[in-house]
Amino acid sequence: MSDDFELDTDDLERRMDGALASLRHEFASLRTGRASASIVEPIMVDAYGAMTPINQIGTINVPEPRMVTVNIWDKALVSRAEKAIRESGLGINPQLNGTIIMLPIPELNEERRRELTKVAAQYAEHARVAIRNVRRDGMDQLKKAKNVSEDDQKFWHDEIQEMTDKHIALVDKALEAKQAEIMQV
Repeated sequence: MSDDFELDTDDLERRMDGALASLRHEFASLRTGRASASIVEPIMVDAYGAMTPINQIGTINVPEPRMVTVNIWDKALVSRAEKAIRESGLGINPQLNGTIIMLPIPELNEERRRELTKVAAQYAEHARVAIRNVRRDGMDQLKKAKNVSEDDQKFWHDEIQEMTDKHIALVDKALEAKQAEIMQV
């Protein structure tokens, strides 16, 4: 092996892992019929003149399997938080009880389950594209490198490809698990 060229595979691996972590976070925000605090985490509320994550203006709890509650700390923000939840596209109708916003999670019908599996597939495709972009960056670094023998180039090419295949398989496995969870009645 040539001493002058060393590809930073740790950086490529870290970036591919980041795409996978992002996918898992997006999957967590998909509603599957069971209550989870993570379904409201992406919601941003206009608080004090800035868009603020809902978990920074109140406490999120899951008291029952089909109920999420958000206890807003500042009474003035309750109506804004309720409006943000309504407009979030979650398909959940918030109910007010003082400073507590209750979010009853309705049973998913077959049509909505199919829509959610399509959304999950889109999220997975975005993760695959991100992983392929990291692969392309690694290949570009390899092509731009000078004084790399053909054998070394083949070694690094195979190394990058193996890493890519491994991460894409993990994406596919995560998608399969999420789709099974969504379709479970």
